[in-house]
Amino acid sequence: MNDHNNNIALDTAMTTTTMTMIQALRSAMDVMLERDDNVVVFGQDVGYFGGVFRCTEGLQNKYGTSRVFDAPISESGIVGVAVGMGAYGLRPVAEIQFADYVYPASDQIISEAARLRYRSAGEFTAPMTLRMPCGGGIYGGQTHSQSIEAMFTQVCGLRTVMPSNPYDAKGLLIASIENDDPVIFLEPKRLYNGPFDGHHDRPVTPWSKHPSAQVPDGYYTVPLDVAAITRPGKDVTVLTYGTTVYVSQVAAEETGVDAEVIDLRSLWPLDLETIVKSVKKTGRCVVVHEATRTCGFGAELVALVQEHCFHHLEAPIERVTGWDTPYPHAQEWAYFPGPSRVGAALKRVMEV
Repeated sequence: MNDHNNNIALDTAMTTTTMTMIQALRSAMDVMLERDDNVVVFGQDVGYFGGVFRCTEGLQNKYGTSRVFDAPISESGIVGVAVGMGAYGLRPVAEIQFADYVYPASDQIISEAARLRYRSAGEFTAPMTLRMPCGGGIYGGQTHSQSIEAMFTQVCGLRTVMPSNPYDAKGLLIASIENDDPVIFLEPKRLYNGPFDGHHDRPVTPWSKHPSAQVPDGYYTVPLDVAAITRPGKDVTVLTYGTTVYVSQVAAEETGVDAEVIDLRSLWPLDLETIVKSVKKTGRCVVVHEATRTCGFGAELVALVQEHCFHHLEAPIERVTGWDTPYPHAQEWAYFPGPSRVGAALKRVMEV
């Protein structure tokens, strides 16, 4: 159904700039602040400081303190304000400084934002985008490294998105801001300063400094709910997202397995058509993500593949994930599912 750049609304005459994911996200917010007066950006340290990762650097100077502003240290307050803004016509882009901090706002997200349209019989919506840096990459330990996507993918009324590269990050963020649903927009910290090359089971540098990507300077969107086939193949389907897209590609190269790597991009709603078509073609499936194994989002992916592709499977479905422990500080790279673990799973499914 999709290769990496299909179904993208883009001005083909647009100029491009080499950007990291941080710069691409900033460009998306810049474009939308310029394009739509109803867009506002706020969160802890988002205004004057430009965000803890500098994603919003310079935006307050350009658009003023009424459009880009700081919020108190209250995640429930940040999300509650965003729900009210969305209900009354604004399009808030709120940042939760780390995904690990979102738990106090669970009630506002699940009971208010996700259900507002249902509860009001369609009279109100909550078109807000919650940006959250997630996953490892900065040796942040158990309170700055969690992958919390499974907490929200099961909530009816929410969209959950996770880009893996600067191009998609900008296009998906613009599409999320324009969408009338509340969107959980998860940003893998390991990819912020450049696409992670996936080759390492141990760190080369604390931050990935690999080449950035060419990103259009102006407005474009990458459609929500559409996966991307980042590596075509015929032997096995790898379902993954975020940082582990790169790990999966490298594992396929190093093992010689002709794996088809699918970057889900939108975790929910899910592009089930692309998944089913690929698994029926290859007959094998490996699911890879950084989050914990038990009740992780991969469990839902395994269930869906089993339900829709059972008679086409040539081997048991494999999962390669983080361990069922708090995210460790010193042993971050022992926790992270690197290419050796993914490669071993690819070999196992090919041996059956």
